[in-house]
Amino acid sequence: MKTPAKILVVDDQPVNVKLLQRKLERSNMIPLIAYRGDEALELALKHRPDVILLDIMMPEMDGFEVCQKLKEAEATKDIPVIFITAKTSREGKLRGLGYGAADYITKPIDLDETMARIQTQLRIQENHRMNLELTRRLGEIRQQAAVGHVVEGIAHNLNNLLGVVVGYLDLLRNSYDNRDRLERSANQLESGIKRMTHIVRQLTTIAEFERVRKSVHSLDVILENAVERFKADNGIETKVSIVNLQPDLDFETNQELLEGAIARLLINGWESYDRVKPAPAERRLMLDAHLEEVNGETLLRIEVNDEGSGVPDSIRDSIFDPFVTTEPAVGRGMGLTIARHSIRSLGGDLSLASRSTGGTSAVILHPLASECASIGVPMSEVAKRMSEFDPHNLSP
Repeated sequence: MKTPAKILVVDDQPVNVKLLQRKLERSNMIPLIAYRGDEALELALKHRPDVILLDIMMPEMDGFEVCQKLKEAEATKDIPVIFITAKTSREGKLRGLGYGAADYITKPIDLDETMARIQTQLRIQENHRMNLELTRRLGEIRQQAAVGHVVEGIAHNLNNLLGVVVGYLDLLRNSYDNRDRLERSANQLESGIKRMTHIVRQLTTIAEFERVRKSVHSLDVILENAVERFKADNGIETKVSIVNLQPDLDFETNQELLEGAIARLLINGWESYDRVKPAPAERRLMLDAHLEEVNGETLLRIEVNDEGSGVPDSIRDSIFDPFVTTEPAVGRGMGLTIARHSIRSLGGDLSLASRSTGGTSAVILHPLASECASIGVPMSEVAKRMSEFDPHNLSP
């Protein structure tokens, strides 16, 4: 059985209140009555009515002030307010709408029209609640699908790797009299076990994202450490061009996650050259950082650019899904998944796109905890440098 709607009526005229109260009761609604603005605020906070009918002309605290206070409070800001007024001027209505009113009713009150307007607001509220519930359920479905996809990928990769391990164990058993074959089998066996360990380690990393802790770090240090991690983890000796337009930037982040994400993007760019034919003489990797205004918010933009094969069309729409990769070897394809999870756990986002000049541009947008004025570089200078910066015209 549907719960009756609660309607808060706020008017300093008892006659108006009585008429509305009777009409609401006959319509199977629960009327809540207030004759002053302060009473209305207390009742709204206590009972959370579905709709508020609010007279504008009241002593001490008028309807505009009451509406403003309702919209400022987290608990009552979403309750629709219908103003009741004897004024029909366009300026008065615009003022009320500016305070957040949902509708207007003019005096003398037409009870049937009032009920129709209340019903309209109730339907809007019900649709809003349904949309929120659908959004919540859709999020759960997506999460379940993502979990299922990860589990499927884990099972597939581990099964393949276990097959490799079992196969080379059989070879070991039959290689006692052949030292070379014994050594090759042992090396392959070790490689398979390392990849299995790598998968488990990456999954552990994702599980720890819920416990992310942030502290203040230097952008210079993070970029340099990320490059060194990329080189050390992959046994690569190459020059990475770093263009940091915010050399004095200290900001709040998780150093481990951000450095790890950048390092993963660098290895992704490095491996993209494997698909370029003929193979280039040099693998250019470019790491750039500057500030960017997005919807009125200043964000740190970190780009990892390469001149490799770009984003393959076959995986363009699923590039961040776990175990999606162009590499033939099993146990690969978690790097971009973890990189995006890392950045999103820090409140930012990660996107990939093919560059018009060839290659891929991976873009991290990271929020800043402090205002730009505390960074140490005047915003006029930042704007000047950003206007001159061309990410597609870089030299290592």
